[in-house]
Amino acid sequence: MTYFSEGWPPLPIATCIVIVLAAYALVYQYSTQKLDAKEPVVISSGIPFVGHILGMALHGGKYIKNLGIGNKSLPIFTLPVPGSRIYIVTDPALAAAVQRASKVLSFTPIIPEVTERVLGLDKATMDITRKNLDPGPGDERGFLADIQDMVYSYFGPGNYLNEISLDAARELRNELLAFATSQELNRDPSNSIDLLGWVRHLVALSTAKYFYGPQNPIALDPKLEENFWDFDHGLSKLLINLVPSVTASKAYRGRESLVKALETYLENGHHKTASKIVQRRVEIALEHGWTLRATARSELSFLFAGIVNATTSTFWILLQIFADPQLLSTVREEIAHVVTEDGLNITDLKDHCPMLVAVYRECLRLGSDNYSTRMVKENILLADRYFLKKGAVIQIAGGVLHADQSIWGDNVEDFNPGRFLEPRQQQSGSGGSSSTKQNQIHPAAFRAFGGGKTLCPGRHFAMNEILSLVSLVILMFDIEAADGGRIRVPRKNDGVLPVHILEPIAPVKVLISRRRDRFSEISANVKLDM
Repeated sequence: MTYFSEGWPPLPIATCIVIVLAAYALVYQYSTQKLDAKEPVVISSGIPFVGHILGMALHGGKYIKNLGIGNKSLPIFTLPVPGSRIYIVTDPALAAAVQRASKVLSFTPIIPEVTERVLGLDKATMDITRKNLDPGPGDERGFLADIQDMVYSYFGPGNYLNEISLDAARELRNELLAFATSQELNRDPSNSIDLLGWVRHLVALSTAKYFYGPQNPIALDPKLEENFWDFDHGLSKLLINLVPSVTASKAYRGRESLVKALETYLENGHHKTASKIVQRRVEIALEHGWTLRATARSELSFLFAGIVNATTSTFWILLQIFADPQLLSTVREEIAHVVTEDGLNITDLKDHCPMLVAVYRECLRLGSDNYSTRMVKENILLADRYFLKKGAVIQIAGGVLHADQSIWGDNVEDFNPGRFLEPRQQQSGSGGSSSTKQNQIHPAAFRAFGGGKTLCPGRHFAMNEILSLVSLVILMFDIEAADGGRIRVPRKNDGVLPVHILEPIAPVKVLISRRRDRFSEISANVKLDM
């Protein structure tokens, strides 16, 4: 009472509260309104317009995932955001419809905005990048069109895919042999290794060498490996692009160190000893007027694409296999059957190791909460039913689709490679019984590599590389928990922006020892083939 008698009188305070509440109610009501009667259902936020943006910033990929799971009856819904809309697709049939409408629903207009922020590209380079983004037949072609067509061509099935896959497998084996001979591997707990850190090192060194040659920056300066992972772990802050040198300082410094090293690499002509695809990438950039510094930034994006998903995918596959002795026995037996004194054929791993391939696919399903994002270039009635507004963004929510019980079965949160096996392939060590049949799963439900026009061009290469590395590790090494018990599988860290396969919430400490059997010796020297 003393406060009211000496300050504001009760009536004006009450009036202010009423005005604020009324204003909030009006803004909230406005935020829930559809732009068209056929627009997808609007999911409102407690904080009008900015609430969903804040939710995604604070909770990462699980924010959209939880929204989708909480609204199972909606195949698509609308999130109102400042000045625009985000449409979230959670149904595989509707995801396929999005993919078919690639002329109107396009990822290409988003690429310049993302790369400018993540790579720190200058205005002159961005002006070049934005030219002729989506050329039609006979139209003048821009940088993005040329670089994308080239990458799809090189990584498509054919001789070059085989060549680069074998280069990758050989370099990975070299790194494994170097690891085996550089340490006295034993079961001493003092020699415990962070499994993800170990895989990171193997993949980073190998990828840099087979793509960028022996004079690659990471080979010349090992400190750049740490800079690379600083860059990776700060991508979400770089995307926000709010004074990144301050708000994303570690990622910013890591990026700039890598760019400087890649620029020196290009200036010295070391790219002339790189893989054919890197040589052609550099040629295309320079043909379109990119500077060497800008080209170095572009090559950082390619190095990133080559390392991160292969690393985390391999980690989860090895972890799940070595955490289950029965599964390990089954997979090791499959691999042993395709290894001969004459060689190891990578194609045989894909064609004759069904459990290995099923584990690969199941780990991608569990680890991929990624979005397939597109810009709405024109007003459209999606699937003749849902109105989408020009200028809005539409996202196919991979995390929601990968957690849909109606697609994958009641045990959707569990690791169960059996769901990717045909009934005749079911056997012991499958990690559980299969509650779905692979041939009944909608092709657009598996989102690890995206889909449609933006289907990952490196998916064939990634599978060859990852299966080769996993197979060599399984044949050459034993991996055990550092504490002597069973290896525990931590949950994934889904509280971050899902730009690639998610990492674990906690490190996994293991002991790695060299196997001493016939297959271990063969794999160390075997001829690799396709």
